[in-house]
Amino acid sequence: MAKADQTLIAPTRRPGPAQVTPAQVPGRDGLLGLAVGVVVIAGLFFAKDVLIPITLAILLSFVLSPIVAALRRLRAPKALAVMVSVLVALGLLGGVGTIVGMQGASLVGDAPRYARTISDKIDGAKKFAADRAAFFTHDRSPAAAPVAGPPQTNTERVLASRARAPVPVRIAEEQPDALNVAGQVLGPVLAPFETFVIVLVVAIFILMQKEDLRDRLIRVFGSSDLHRTTLAMDDAGARLSKYFLSQLAVNASFGTVIAIGLWAIGLPVPALWGILAGILRFVPYIGALLGAALPLALAAGVDPGWGMVIAVAILFAVVEPLVGYVVEPLLYGHSTGLSPLSVVVAAVFWTWIWGPVGLVLSMPLTLCLVVLGRHVPALEFVDILLGDQPALTPVESFYQRMLAADPEEALEQAEALLTDRSLTTYYDEVALGGLKLAAEDARRGAIDHDGAKRIVGSMLTVIAELEEHDDGAATIAPARSLHPMPQPRGFSDDTASAGPMPDAPDDWRDPRSIVCIAGRGVLDDAVTAMLAQLLGRRGFGVRRVPHAAAGRDATERVDLTGARLICLSYLEIGGTPSHLRYLIRRLRREAPDAAILVGLWPEGEAALTEDQIQRALGADVYVGTLGHAVEKALTVAGRQVEQAAA
Repeated sequence: MAKADQTLIAPTRRPGPAQVTPAQVPGRDGLLGLAVGVVVIAGLFFAKDVLIPITLAILLSFVLSPIVAALRRLRAPKALAVMVSVLVALGLLGGVGTIVGMQGASLVGDAPRYARTISDKIDGAKKFAADRAAFFTHDRSPAAAPVAGPPQTNTERVLASRARAPVPVRIAEEQPDALNVAGQVLGPVLAPFETFVIVLVVAIFILMQKEDLRDRLIRVFGSSDLHRTTLAMDDAGARLSKYFLSQLAVNASFGTVIAIGLWAIGLPVPALWGILAGILRFVPYIGALLGAALPLALAAGVDPGWGMVIAVAILFAVVEPLVGYVVEPLLYGHSTGLSPLSVVVAAVFWTWIWGPVGLVLSMPLTLCLVVLGRHVPALEFVDILLGDQPALTPVESFYQRMLAADPEEALEQAEALLTDRSLTTYYDEVALGGLKLAAEDARRGAIDHDGAKRIVGSMLTVIAELEEHDDGAATIAPARSLHPMPQPRGFSDDTASAGPMPDAPDDWRDPRSIVCIAGRGVLDDAVTAMLAQLLGRRGFGVRRVPHAAAGRDATERVDLTGARLICLSYLEIGGTPSHLRYLIRRLRREAPDAAILVGLWPEGEAALTEDQIQRALGADVYVGTLGHAVEKALTVAGRQVEQAAA
């Protein structure tokens, strides 16, 4: 047997630290990366006059791309499909502009009356505030009498009158040049039109040369890894197209509802305010407020009272939260991939770089960066900082909460994960994985004995709170044994098929039927508690025994009378496993009729063969997951019932 022990010791790997894998950020080239970042930000700021039209054209091409694709599927030539898409977009923009212009012009005649009404309300509000202030201050102090100055002489009176006399001044205005006047008048009009033409032309070329531009980008950024580059481009295109189309549909519906509501209230030109509300809603956070400000101001001018103002405010206060917190989450889900904090940070950053246009473009631009971070290792930190994916895996998060002795947060995480998985799966995939990380840290000395006991205490609290959790229709998931092999003593190692999990036979409900004994490690007690709970939920009678009660030097040895199955739990068997082999021998002498199941939870840690395990330990069943342990217990119980019946 010594040779078998040496065989077990040889392949045991050196323990490594349990740690969270850091994002790939620049190491020794950090200063160079910082310099590149500064140059990029400076370029974005100083080249905004060139970059803004190009960015708008690219985003417009994403919006029109689904229309072009639909026309292409109808066998339309590419040029015709692009031109039809552009004409449709121009037609929609022209129609919206016409409606806005006509409805805005209809307000010009009544504008003075609305201004007087608003002025009267402001004066009334000021008078009301002044009356309230006078009422609370009770200012009844007499006015101070003017103080008479010394008498003036005739010379002083003449000089004073000359000082008060106005000095005639005539300003000679320069005759303006006709070209300067034309530039001042047409400049504010031509600048947006010029930008619009540039955006339209660039968008047409992007749509016409879409495949060629894609190939060139692949050649520049990822010709050595076509799969990753193609996946990144497809992911970015799908996310942006879905985001733009969904946002366009939501904002158009929002504007329509607002227009209908304002028409029902009786506000003039409701179509104008509905269109503006839908357009302004593309601006994050403040867009809805800006869309409500103008209708509120007009309502204050139309109605001498405050009824219409209150009605308009209620309309926006009801529709905006309904769209923002109900419709958008249902439609978008997590398709954008941005965290709430990143949306705020992106809005501030892009507004600082590009002004109001940057505020409108902050979401799509940040979304592009997050998609790049998911596919480019050097930019992974961008996805971690700005993306909506959890920064830690469930196992790492669970272990962190155990280290912090915070079982309440661990329970919150467990309740969230248990909505779509069974308790057995949660223990195997999350809790057991977290305890394996703790065992790694304990082996390398990062956690002392007291720290390990605190982790076990927190874990036992979580297990106790999950005692009443209802798994619903619990099933046996296909479990993977630690070392699949034909088992001795007639026990087979069949792989379970998914199906309803049966309960234990009636004669196995005696509390002495199964004895769960913890290994020598401090953390083994937590695994034993999980296994005992899972067996108890299947109707088995279970006793949980600490290792000290089953050891060679135990003062009060555990009574194994009536035991039919003994389960041993070991998170680690590093070094020589002779103590486990001797424990199994002693248990066989004390309970010769009981089967022995050994849970070697660090599955796959040592590349051991069937014969090596069998010769070294001599147990009946070996498992690597809690689910498989429960399955094997049911198998053992069923076989014994069949043998007793035979």
